[in-house]
Amino acid sequence: MVDECTKKTISNIPLLQTRAGPRDKDIWVQRLKEEYQALIKYVQNNKESGTDWFRLESNKEGTKWFGKCWYMHNLLKYEFDVEFDVPVTYPTTAPEIALPELDGKTAKMYRGGKICLTDHFKPLWSRNVPKFGIAHAMALGLAPWLAVEIPDLIEKGIITK
Repeated sequence: MVDECTKKTISNIPLLQTRAGPRDKDIWVQRLKEEYQALIKYVQNNKESGTDWFRLESNKEGTKWFGKCWYMHNLLKYEFDVEFDVPVTYPTTAPEIALPELDGKTAKMYRGGKICLTDHFKPLWSRNVPKFGIAHAMALGLAPWLAVEIPDLIEKGIITK
């Protein structure tokens, strides 16, 4: 089941309607519009609540995304590059979000710095296709991962300022 915090997060991000991936040419453009609208709304909500924590942009086709994410711990800001490709089977398959500079620094990460979302996020994603998009992956995938892993890596001295 989904907890109240997750429900609140989901309710603040517009759900998407178009079932299309990068191979779907014409309707991919419509899906991409929905993705940007959801991301813009999510970022606006974060700024209004003082919880702004990432910037993303994509290539022209909307298939490669990159930017920065950050995590505040003990009043210090830890910033990381974030990147992912939209899978060809998107939106059925969730994007694999990577933080390349953390590659190999935690067991909850795959080769190339891809964060582990298998146990918690991917089942939620699969139940919500095509309604979930990139904003949902950031909010329900990357954000909780950062909240658990970054403080642990800092406390262990693996990440330093």
